[in-house]
Amino acid sequence: MHWVSVDTPVTEYRHPQIGETAQMVARYIAAIIDDGSTLQIGLGRVPNEALRYLTDRRDLGIHSDVITDGVVDLVEAGVVTGRRKTYHRERIVTSYCLGTRRLYDFIHDNPRVIFLPIDQVCDPVAVAANPSTVSITQAFAVDLTGQVCVDQFEGKFYGGVSTQAAFMRGAARSTGGKPIICLASTTEDGASRIKPLLAAGEGVGIARSDVHYVVTEYGIAYLFGKSIRERAVSLIEVAHPSCREELLAEAKRLGYVSTEQYLTSRAAYPVHEERAVRLKNGKDILIRPARAADADAMRALFHRMSPDDVYTRFFRRVRSLSYKELQTLCNVNHETEVAFVAVTGPRENEVVAGSGCYFLNPTTNLAEVGFMVAPEWQGAGLGTALQSRLQDYAVSRGVRGFIAEIMPGNTPMLRLAGRLSGKVTTLRDEGEVRVSILFADRVDAGQKSSEGAE
Repeated sequence: MHWVSVDTPVTEYRHPQIGETAQMVARYIAAIIDDGSTLQIGLGRVPNEALRYLTDRRDLGIHSDVITDGVVDLVEAGVVTGRRKTYHRERIVTSYCLGTRRLYDFIHDNPRVIFLPIDQVCDPVAVAANPSTVSITQAFAVDLTGQVCVDQFEGKFYGGVSTQAAFMRGAARSTGGKPIICLASTTEDGASRIKPLLAAGEGVGIARSDVHYVVTEYGIAYLFGKSIRERAVSLIEVAHPSCREELLAEAKRLGYVSTEQYLTSRAAYPVHEERAVRLKNGKDILIRPARAADADAMRALFHRMSPDDVYTRFFRRVRSLSYKELQTLCNVNHETEVAFVAVTGPRENEVVAGSGCYFLNPTTNLAEVGFMVAPEWQGAGLGTALQSRLQDYAVSRGVRGFIAEIMPGNTPMLRLAGRLSGKVTTLRDEGEVRVSILFADRVDAGQKSSEGAE
């Protein structure tokens, strides 16, 4: 054996530029990564793109099979400190690195970086030792039950399953951990990557039982602990709009969803419309746009309401709502049909505390509005917060005002309507009170128009 000295520049790798679709996926991923998380990011272009959107986080850690240049950016920005890690605290743990000379210079004789054998790094027990571990895996296809193909594309092997399943399981066991599957909704030729069934040549690299988050450029689907129906609806909602009808039809044929299931929205989930609100009781709540997959959560809210609350909301004595009726409260297009839900708890286990919705009459440009608030949240200002959010949303879309039909004895709702910003008129009948609210800016605009005419 002989050692031969060779003076050759080190091989460098740069991720190719990614398009707008991948950027949208990366933004959604970044949105669910919290301060103090420990990251496993892999070599996928989308997971590495997500690192660019984490510069406002604090005390991130790295425990990953591979590290890339994006990690250096976060270290230099003071984002990656590893202070909240419990396994190799304040150190970057990895098995290999791949990137530019800048990355190799960073790791050279750097005591903050520790290289360990791959079987130790991807051991689910070691991965789970750090709290809030986030594992991001880029996939080729996902079926409507949540099975994931990660190593084959169009029947050809792209690579081995490798460490992906182990990291997913480790992240799932981590306290506050988040196993994330990401993918573009379609291939380059427009075929859906979310499929009724995985095709021949698309082996299951990650079982449905290990999948928690699935992220596309159309939003985030959370699957863990969900029924097949809930999984199918959630995944169809983040599929490409042009593929959703066919996916829904196949889901019905396979018996995954009810024949009554429909999908109204054709757009991406409007994550920018989410608002964190602190109520007057000091508790924080998230008000977000409703999704078709919220139907079961809406049923749970309905059954927490008292018979009198149900009567004043629906104008009839009813013990339950059909699945079709539930869908009208959350399966909306966010244009002429709008619904927001107020939720508590983490995204993985949300509880709906209240909802507000409106249905626009295009002829009058007035929207009929309705609310539901769980008994334990009544009197906390949740109704006011929902009403304010609905009004802001409606005004931004040029809606002229709201109308509400309220039972005479429903004093809280009458007070709530009176708090809306605008011109309020009330018409009392024997069985109901009809309240009309013209929004303040619409009233002011009309007055200015009249003054200008004079």
